[in-house]
Amino acid sequence: MRILSKRQLKEMVLYSPQHVARLEKAGTFPKRVQIGPNRVGWVESEILDWLQTRLDRREDPTRHS
Repeated sequence: MRILSKRQLKEMVLYSPQHVARLEKAGTFPKRVQIGPNRVGWVESEILDWLQTRLDRREDPTRHS
């Protein structure tokens, strides 16, 4: 399992930290993991699955999952 930093996440999804926080709050983005008192990260496999869902939707626009 690999944990992504904020910088790594931004390179993968190209969203600002504020937009990621809004998506997390809405329940439409994988939740961050609290690693320490001042450190968070995201599970890489969850982010890759989230991206794959978007790619699949591009191929089949009727899919809404």
